[in-house]
Amino acid sequence: MEAALEENIMGALENVIDPELGIDIVNLGLVYGADLDDEGVCTVTMTLTAMGCPLAGHIEQDVKRALSDIPEVEQADVNIVWDPPWDKDKMSRYAKIALGIPD
Repeated sequence: MEAALEENIMGALENVIDPELGIDIVNLGLVYGADLDDEGVCTVTMTLTAMGCPLAGHIEQDVKRALSDIPEVEQADVNIVWDPPWDKDKMSRYAKIALGIPD
């Protein structure tokens, strides 16, 4: 995937806010990657802050909605994984400051 398209995809994902924390999923470090195949299917590999998150479906729908604005994306799939497990070290400096977590 070309760099500009990857940047557009990640930029769109920055509009997906974790409803519990109020920070986007990219800065929280929840997005592990995005891949766009030749048919326009974008697979986002991500995790959640905790297994059994009651808002997983909501976040998944927000991801699909955010990617629907990108012309190259015909379909979005969300692959939620638990390995590697998420921890606060995956968060950006911005997210840590916003949540009051020491760097």
